[in-house]
Amino acid sequence: MSSDGVPENDGIGVDDGVRTLLLLMPRVVARTKRSRKPQALVELNLAPRHLSLLAYLFFDGPLSVNELADRLELVPATVSLLIGELNRNGVVDREEDEKDRRRKIVSIAPAHVDGVRCWLEDAVQAWHNALEPLTPRERKTFVETLSAYEQGLGRAQRKGEQRG
Repeated sequence: MSSDGVPENDGIGVDDGVRTLLLLMPRVVARTKRSRKPQALVELNLAPRHLSLLAYLFFDGPLSVNELADRLELVPATVSLLIGELNRNGVVDREEDEKDRRRKIVSIAPAHVDGVRCWLEDAVQAWHNALEPLTPRERKTFVETLSAYEQGLGRAQRKGEQRG
């Protein structure tokens, strides 16, 4: 029986889980930052901050600046700067929305779709391997748990900024 009353063969206790994840997460982040980039993207000096934006465009297709800002949970001005960097390097295309000329639609430039796919490939395969043995309910719980952890960190950071 663990310290919080969970039989050992039924899982792990909260304290053991916290300890394990606090030790694991820095390794996960470090490996993510070291993910291999295809040579065509290495030359463009892309950073991890670009990966989430490119991942949304890869998985969801062309999006507006505001849609990307909502998904990335950033202000549109910050996303516009990121898009500007990527556009100057030819990684993304920005086009006017035919229905609303004020809106810009962003997509991965055709010449870089394969490079972005390669950049994401290792992470996609690792997540697939990790999630495949789980039941749909276990996958949902895992995703919700990871999301709750990320949101909790965000709340803690905002409180720290208010105090500082």
